[in-house]
Amino acid sequence: MTRKSTAKKERHQKLVKFIKTNPFLTDEELAELLGVSIQTIRLDRLELKIPEYRERLKYVAKGDTCQVKSLSYGELVGELVDIQVGKSGSSILTINRDMVFKKNKVARGHHLFAQANSLAVALIDAAVALTGSAKVTFRQPVKLGDRVVAEAVIVDNHDKKYRVSVISKVKDQVVFEGLFTVFAVEEA
Repeated sequence: MTRKSTAKKERHQKLVKFIKTNPFLTDEELAELLGVSIQTIRLDRLELKIPEYRERLKYVAKGDTCQVKSLSYGELVGELVDIQVGKSGSSILTINRDMVFKKNKVARGHHLFAQANSLAVALIDAAVALTGSAKVTFRQPVKLGDRVVAEAVIVDNHDKKYRVSVISKVKDQVVFEGLFTVFAVEEA
């Protein structure tokens, strides 16, 4: 086997591993991780029969999901990609020009908070769920064009009072952490 084909085989193995670990990686991010061009990634994906980013998102979103009761269409900040109501979920928010400070292109914190908070509320299996408190930490700046992947898990539940942990990342870097107390409320 030639050196070139060995390198290609190793790259293919790494590509499959990266996508299994994080199906939300774009071709651009994969190219950066593997040190090759975007076109090489696209050709490798075709050869390995790995679908493009949007198709992978649709596949993940079609998993065993339940209907979100606590939010109406359009109330979730970001794109919901996975949810198991009463357990866990994830969403993606791509930072656009309307979300950043004009001077330095850094995302305004309330967008990260809104993504995490709305995801935490979406996990609650109730018609009305309200945030009672939140303890949040912003770990690193998020910039224009970044894709923020938020993952939420219900860590505690006592008598209609839920504690939900949310960790948001850009690539593999934690940028936001939050612990939300959410209450399931009877409809009036």
